[in-house]
Amino acid sequence: MEALLVSTGLVALAECGDKTQLLALSLAARWRRPWPIVLGILVATALNHAGAGYVGRFLGDWLAGDWMRWAVGISFLAMAAWTLIPDKADDAAADRDADTAWTVFAATTIAFFVVEMGDKTQIATVALGARFESVIAVVAGTTLGMMLANAPVVWLGDRLADKLPLRAIRIGTAVLFAALGAATLARWPF
Repeated sequence: MEALLVSTGLVALAECGDKTQLLALSLAARWRRPWPIVLGILVATALNHAGAGYVGRFLGDWLAGDWMRWAVGISFLAMAAWTLIPDKADDAAADRDADTAWTVFAATTIAFFVVEMGDKTQIATVALGARFESVIAVVAGTTLGMMLANAPVVWLGDRLADKLPLRAIRIGTAVLFAALGAATLARWPF
């Protein structure tokens, strides 16, 4: 349960103002078809984070003892620093017209999967997969966190994006990642 809750909270906060959230906003504004967009985000995130979680689990099994603790702790600290850097929208995926729900779903799935590659939430999923025993709980949590951050953007559009204090959320998320990194390095249980 701890892996699920930590993963959900970290990713939900880290996604606020992230490029994938901005992509969700641009797709929603362009196509105005929330269901296929939300489903595309879900499928892309589940697939992407499942791979990342299992890579993390493999690394967790491969790097034992202090090596693992240092790798995960430093990863969390790096995530804290990276979270402070604002993302810009990636509108390239929204440059085509879509006539069907299937086309919107497929375009969203591909765009989110590609944009999520190497993103801070994917790297966080690797670190969380290495940290916690249950990869399924980590992937479920990170996917839920992505959905909590992105589905409202799709449903509420730019009205919600204009009202969120993205800088404060980014700083809070960075503090949380830094605390997890420090706790890991100091061998504090979390």
